Amino acid sequence: MTSKIILSFRLLSLAAVAGFTLAMSPLALAQEGQPTEATSRTDAAKASTRANDANADAPASDAAAKKNPGAKRDETHEGKDPTISDKSDAKSGAAAAPEKPLSDAEKKAAIADAEDVTKFDADKVVGMAKPWQMYYQPASSPVFHKLQSLHDAVLVIITIITIFVLGLMIFIMLRFNKRVNPVPRKFTHNMVVEVVWTVIPILILIGIAIPSLRVHYQYYYNENIINNPDLTVKVVGHQWYWSYEYPDQKIAFDSNITPQKDLPEGAPRLLEVDNPLVVPVNKVVRIQLTSADVIHAWVMPAFGVKKGAVPGRLNETWFKAEKEGIYYGQCSVLCGKLHGFMPIKIIVVSDEDFARWTKGAKLKFAANDSMQFASLN
Repeated sequence: MTSKIILSFRLLSLAAVAGFTLAMSPLALAQEGQPTEATSRTDAAKASTRANDANADAPASDAAAKKNPGAKRDETHEGKDPTISDKSDAKSGAAAAPEKPLSDAEKKAAIADAEDVTKFDADKVVGMAKPWQMYYQPASSPVFHKLQSLHDAVLVIITIITIFVLGLMIFIMLRFNKRVNPVPRKFTHNMVVEVVWTVIPILILIGIAIPSLRVHYQYYYNENIINNPDLTVKVVGHQWYWSYEYPDQKIAFDSNITPQKDLPEGAPRLLEVDNPLVVPVNKVVRIQLTSADVIHAWVMPAFGVKKGAVPGRLNETWFKAEKEGIYYGQCSVLCGKLHGFMPIKIIVVSDEDFARWTKGAKLKFAANDSMQFASLN
């Protein structure tokens, strides 16, 4: 009996160690491509050696330059075509030349183009809850595809467990009730059964933990993706509206809920805003979040994004919209009396339409320096 107990605990220990090893493997994958400490020390040593060699050769080069002042100039220009240098200077001069200012008519046309991009069209609505909807919104980002797959897999597992336990309870009630089995058995322990009902749940939990950690560390919290975005948007939560800033494009504006009397035809109540967020399709968008007053939460269900906006703290997340259209979200943290009136609207457009919107938005919105705050980088 004692040997069986010892063997059982050994099996449990081996299963736990194997599960922990497999579960932590995504951490290494998520950090793939980052230099190790040993590599950094080796590179630093090589750089120091090259610097010492250069310093040792510097006096001899200076002495030779003093004896033959023209030699250094000859080496500098040796093998170079003077026409290339002239062309480079001409290009740099052209790049430094100021752009021609737009006329009033051109400014109005650019702003009209930007407003045309953000104009509401009911046929373009993709991400929005529907009446009697019981499942998620259609996934429109790589992260949400993975999260939905994980949800479906776990749902199948817990459904099987529930059916098995329910069947076992019904069998026990029918087979071992007082009428059918008036004299109960006297045993209290069964070593095989106890080991089985301990080991099997451990294996099930390990089987759930491994894909869960892979989703979270390879996709949702992947620093390699977050630190190399195609577009960065800074989001500030207020009571009770959102402020958006495109630091690279020098665009900043506030986004407020549209009153019901001003809603376009077919626009959803409590979800439409005056100035939506516009992003290009199939581009990695980094979202940097903070709050100016209380805790808010920036949620976009179709992208699988939910991140807290906390005063005094900078949070980051990302998404990559795979389909053009209009997407809606809301603040999901109770932030005051108008908590239910903080909608989020994102319009995903093509690269060409995003360029049109950017050109007009620069004229329509003035960059607000008070919205600048530090980056995690």
